[in-house]
Amino acid sequence: AEVLADMLAGYGVTHVFIVPAIFQQAMAAMEETAITRVTTHHEMAAAYMADGYARTARKPGICMGQAVGAGNLAAGLRDAYQACSPVIAISGGPQPDARYRYFYQIVEDFPMFTPVTKLNAMVQRPDRLPDLLRQAFRTATTGTPGPVHLELPGRLGEQVQGDGDFAVLVEEQFTRFPAYRPASDPLAVEKAVALLAAAERPVIVAGGGITASDARAELVEFAEKLSIPVAVTMNGKENITDDHPLSLGNVGTYGRRAANQIVAEADLVFFAGSRAGGLTTNNWKLPPPGTRTIQLDINGEELGRTYPATVGLLADARRTLRQMIDAAPRSLPRTAWVRHAQEALQVWRDGIARERISDAVPIRPERICKEISEFLPAEAILVADTGHAAIWTGTMVGLTRPGQRYIRCAGTLGWGFPAALGAKCAAPDRPVLCFTGDGGLCYHLAELETAARAGINAVILVNNNGALQQVKKGIDTAYGGKQWGRAKEMWVFKPGTNYARVAEDLGCLGIRVETPGEIRGALEKAFAAGRPALIDVATDIEAAPAWG
Repeated sequence: AEVLADMLAGYGVTHVFIVPAIFQQAMAAMEETAITRVTTHHEMAAAYMADGYARTARKPGICMGQAVGAGNLAAGLRDAYQACSPVIAISGGPQPDARYRYFYQIVEDFPMFTPVTKLNAMVQRPDRLPDLLRQAFRTATTGTPGPVHLELPGRLGEQVQGDGDFAVLVEEQFTRFPAYRPASDPLAVEKAVALLAAAERPVIVAGGGITASDARAELVEFAEKLSIPVAVTMNGKENITDDHPLSLGNVGTYGRRAANQIVAEADLVFFAGSRAGGLTTNNWKLPPPGTRTIQLDINGEELGRTYPATVGLLADARRTLRQMIDAAPRSLPRTAWVRHAQEALQVWRDGIARERISDAVPIRPERICKEISEFLPAEAILVADTGHAAIWTGTMVGLTRPGQRYIRCAGTLGWGFPAALGAKCAAPDRPVLCFTGDGGLCYHLAELETAARAGINAVILVNNNGALQQVKKGIDTAYGGKQWGRAKEMWVFKPGTNYARVAEDLGCLGIRVETPGEIRGALEKAFAAGRPALIDVATDIEAAPAWG
């Protein structure tokens, strides 16, 4: 127990997100460290908090739960796995003499972790805990970051408890990610730069690898040197400011139509720290198959996985972009192509201008996004849920200050609110704003009590349209184009629910917003409150974002 507590502290862990009871001796031993134990109401929420913490702090986040909740913990790692986030999950499991004998509350949860982790390991004896914990940090932070799971024997993990002469050894290299920054093959760099310089219509698609490598400055410098427009993935949104003349905004299924247009027209696409997955490429249609590509990734298995790479760069993003900057012999103007990209973006902006300034009641989400864009402080972290929350914020919220960050859900509705609490734990001095809908909030509504009890002063803005609006279109189609009968059973909630009152009852500040003019004041009040705050914005049930 002391080894676990001391090693986590040694690796720089400041918070562990838990559902009791798990390895209670270790929890008690943390009294001698600076680690804060955040007790949540659900194991999935604990995993989401650890995910938000990891992505914000750029170091592993820790979540823990007893055996009966291990399946929930595994489900909570789905987003961390898809977002390449280094979460270390620790759970209890069957002890050797209890397997196959109907041990109370126990099923074989261990296999559930295999699809959502880089390493899934059993700690079967006390003397294996130190080396396997080191391996967990090593695996989580090297190459493409990702989740790890350690199963401890015993429902509460108590069977790993034992006396012995154990060394507390911490490997500094793996307290953060990227743990290593390998350089790219110089010949590959020269070839990639030559291709980009010679292309008539090149585009950079900057992904989460740029974010993980903290390569924002290098990305912008390289794009400026060769005058290449930059589209971003959802995980790469923060890497170029929205007002930069080369910025196109996000691309793909959840992207801006202008960004999709320019990527479709490109004669060479540079996937920089992007795996070119289905969301980014609108299911591998953007760019069109046959377009030449260059791909930069720290994991060689990703090079050419979805688009055959004309050049593959196996290396750390920041270091490789610096190599590419140095290899580019001169600045290269590309006036006509850049102007064309800017004109396409302006057409898109003109098309949404009316909704962004709308005074309509119920409120349009575009107006919320405009108010957030203008208000968001320089060091703010915006955390977005999936679905419409991701589309609204990804396309409509402009990050215009280099210190601002954007962390989004990789796929599971409800992730945003707990992840924002984890982000705030990792960055207590930075403003953290979560954008979610009422459908997303309700998954983990009980964590409002957690936020109040633990003093996690994030601000949660709820796009409260009284529905799961994103599924409406599919239901319309299923009903032949127009819903009838009891169709609304499948997507409409009880009307008029006021989540600000719920937040107040659970110990947070609750603010109800019903007209557009109230949004800015509500944001100011929430961030000045000095306690967790929820802004409940009554929005139009029919408002839906344009998909890419």
